[in-house]
Amino acid sequence: MNTTQASIQPAILLAQLLERLDTSRQPVDARQYQLVAARLGSLLAEPSVDWQPLLEQSPASAALYENLHYAEAGLCRSPLEIAMQGEFAAREAIDAARARPAPDRAAPPVLQPPESHGEHPHE
Repeated sequence: MNTTQASIQPAILLAQLLERLDTSRQPVDARQYQLVAARLGSLLAEPSVDWQPLLEQSPASAALYENLHYAEAGLCRSPLEIAMQGEFAAREAIDAARARPAPDRAAPPVLQPPESHGEHPHE
């Protein structure tokens, strides 16, 4: 069995486990998650393997792969349309925040004198 084949089967199993951990409704052990992600990450570093079929089946593995290769390719697996929608939404939120009038912080609040109850200290 060559290195390529030796990497694929464990990677598939780890990807399935990572997917279960990532989508679990129950709390998962952080150390276990880190160990699975680290082991899968070391397998995904094998350049001679075409990981695309695995990455298409496992969003958690795809995110891990993208993070491992961010320095070289950025968010290379993120669909452009979704990224653009995110950019537009962020721009709209920033523009809306800038359009709102800022509270007037220069004027101190007006304090009312305490009500007197029929007492006139200066009389």
